[in-house]
Amino acid sequence: MSKEVRRTFSKRLSRTILILAVPLFVLSLGVFYQYARELLERETAERSRTILRTTERLVDNHINAIETAAKANVWAMEENFTPDSLKTIAQRIVSLNPSVLSCSVAAEPNSFPDYGDNFSVYSVRDIDTVITVLEPEFEYYEKNWYKKPMQMGRPCWINPFSDFNEGTINHHDAVGSYCMPLRPQSNRIEGIVTVDFSFQRLRETVLATHHPYPSSYYMILGPSGGYLVHPNSSLLFKKTIFTATDSVEHPDIIELGRAMTTGKQGTTHVTIDDRLCHVTYMPVSDTGWSIALVCDDDDVLADYNHLTIVLIVFIVVGLLLIVWIIRRGVQHSIGHLNELMEATKKIAEGDYQTLIPLSDHNDVVGKLQNAFRKMQQAIIAHLEETKQTDAELESKSAEIERILTRAQEASRRRQTFIKNVSRQILTPLNAIEALTAVLRNNINSRKKAEISQLTTTLKHNSLLLQRNTLMLYDSSDVGLADSSRYKQREDVLCNQFAKECIDYTEKLFYISPIQFTTQLPDDFKIRTNQLFLMRTVRELLYNAAKFSDGKHITLKVSQTDTAVLFIVEDIGPGLPKNAEELIFEPFTKGDDLAEGLGLGLPLCKTHVKALGGSLVYDDSYHQGCRFIVEIPKENT
Repeated sequence: MSKEVRRTFSKRLSRTILILAVPLFVLSLGVFYQYARELLERETAERSRTILRTTERLVDNHINAIETAAKANVWAMEENFTPDSLKTIAQRIVSLNPSVLSCSVAAEPNSFPDYGDNFSVYSVRDIDTVITVLEPEFEYYEKNWYKKPMQMGRPCWINPFSDFNEGTINHHDAVGSYCMPLRPQSNRIEGIVTVDFSFQRLRETVLATHHPYPSSYYMILGPSGGYLVHPNSSLLFKKTIFTATDSVEHPDIIELGRAMTTGKQGTTHVTIDDRLCHVTYMPVSDTGWSIALVCDDDDVLADYNHLTIVLIVFIVVGLLLIVWIIRRGVQHSIGHLNELMEATKKIAEGDYQTLIPLSDHNDVVGKLQNAFRKMQQAIIAHLEETKQTDAELESKSAEIERILTRAQEASRRRQTFIKNVSRQILTPLNAIEALTAVLRNNINSRKKAEISQLTTTLKHNSLLLQRNTLMLYDSSDVGLADSSRYKQREDVLCNQFAKECIDYTEKLFYISPIQFTTQLPDDFKIRTNQLFLMRTVRELLYNAAKFSDGKHITLKVSQTDTAVLFIVEDIGPGLPKNAEELIFEPFTKGDDLAEGLGLGLPLCKTHVKALGGSLVYDDSYHQGCRFIVEIPKENT
């Protein structure tokens, strides 16, 4: 092959490969570019939702602190319903609770004639001091903070306000108030106590610490769309999201306001001050308010914009690299033709050491390569034997390594299990011992309600200790070997059985009602071992209550042609990534320091399997955890 022929063939081949490779390269980068934007937007939305959920929980904790400050002192006011006592307790509420801005106690008219027709005391935080005053007479009984709890007859939050008692609080600062009725002697309400917090302080303490981007900010709207928290203080209590927005120019902001004031949650894009913003919003629990995280799209897509510049540079460099690689590759291929020609000369001269791979092409090069097939057979056979030996050695080595790893893991689990057993048994025992001491030392001075609360706590810890003891027995060699425990079968009414499990879990955790749905009639029953089926369903409800948000737990009962299904699902963080493979392994937990022995789910699976059924973790459910217990219909 002459030098001129090789050069012409090399150019034609390079040009053909370039025509095919360059469009594919550019198309691949374009798809990657679009996919990167979609992925970034999804990640941004999820990140914003996660940050907002965390912030909402912090706000909820801040609000709960206000409620707790009021509830913890109402009994003292009711027992000591005197002017001096009310003034002292109001000052104590503000002094001992940093989240509290002020506290007001107002009595029914003519409750204290020595102080005039009306009586109200007011305590407010002024920087580092607390000022408590007896307010001059005014018609406080016309105020919403007094009228609403008086009419409802129970504690409540009122709509936030800013004009408060002759300007003692800055009129630009929104104030939220939790109000509770006072019943000193009977069921008759004789006064109202209000505990207030500042939305400005909430923004400076809680909201100021959770910003994903430098220009992002939070806003909180009231039930009617009024701004409670916003960086622009001129909007607070002067305008709502509806009155401050032109509905023709900004229908997206109006739609956002409607969604927030109706208690919805979600993510949207709106144009604020001529800038496109990414807004994530959700309601604040039990208040009627809604909180939103606003992020500038330029900040959200900053990495994407940087990616555009990098991608342009990458395309230029990539195209140059493709040209170079193709040229080098073609030259290299042409070089192999020359090498093949030289090899044939050596074979003709008796040199059989040159090795060329077997080819299925019907061209000249392929035919020449196939001519060396017989010479390569001996070498290939030897290499195959060597590979097979190496594979066997590698397989044995891997098996030994797996056995060693399992042994080490079993040793670690045993050590962890011993620590867990000690901690799980000592914790309720210490709690019982401490609570017993409190009962013994204070039983004469405690109220019946407090004694009842302590007794309930003792019972709760006792049930936890009993649960751990049963788990230890079931997981022991004796418990696992005693298969006769599962043979006793009785008729079990499915719906009644499910309700009993729910009642037990609600009383144990004092959580929100567990939702119950069923597709079976109340008289539908199966024949099984009720004790171990109940242990299984209770344990699944126990885990749902312990690891979820405790508010969205559901037990569903349904059936197939051959089995009855008990489905337990919750809304919460769910299982960590790749944890599905380990949850049914004994002594395995997501966190070694977390509460529990790591036996609950493995024992549940053992119980259900012994009853002829199955326990499955539904990995298609992504809002939390869902477990499905399937029990066969035996003799139904």
